[in-house]
Amino acid sequence: MVNLKGSEHDSTSDAIHNENAVGASQERMTDEKWQAIIRNDASYDDKFFYAVKTTGIFCRPSCKSRVPKKENVRIFQNAEQALSEHFRPCKRCKPTGQRLPDHEWVEQITQCIDMNYSETLTLEILADMCHGSPYHLHRIFKRIKGITPVEYVQQTRIAKAMEYLIHSDKAIADIAMTVGIPNTSYFITLFKTKTGHTPTDYRQLNRNKHTTEVLQNGRKK
Repeated sequence: MVNLKGSEHDSTSDAIHNENAVGASQERMTDEKWQAIIRNDASYDDKFFYAVKTTGIFCRPSCKSRVPKKENVRIFQNAEQALSEHFRPCKRCKPTGQRLPDHEWVEQITQCIDMNYSETLTLEILADMCHGSPYHLHRIFKRIKGITPVEYVQQTRIAKAMEYLIHSDKAIADIAMTVGIPNTSYFITLFKTKTGHTPTDYRQLNRNKHTTEVLQNGRKK
């Protein structure tokens, strides 16, 4: 005879176990914790850590970084849990207790740009997001990457624009806005400087290339 009651008990136990496993790596945001974050309250250090989804960085509550949007914050019991979720430790408040190596900080900065290229990203804003001074960020980034943070932002935006030009029918002004360059004239100038073509010419060249390839493949059949 099948023990239905036992099966039901096992299923319930499994569900509770899974729920606890999920909850173990992330705590609930409370008003108390949120107030600790926005007030940089050091008395909450080591009681919890918070991570910001839009930057990929986690901090102590006392960190003097700018206040993130509440909906972008995740709460963790300890630094190990944040690390296991692939968040990187803040260079400023050192939540792991160790100094962040420069190459890891540059990886943070690069990830932050890749995730937020469509937003306004001046050197000052980027330094604020990545918890360092503009001068130090500029110097370290250029030493390790070989280009400045601003040049990397431009490079990223133009690369995304190239994808839109090839794979969509978006208007040039819409693409410019989407990749974080609301000034269309500046976007066209920058695009030509980086690629040697205007956005319109680049789109047409790739469409002609695609048409030629289709025709050549058709002849081979």
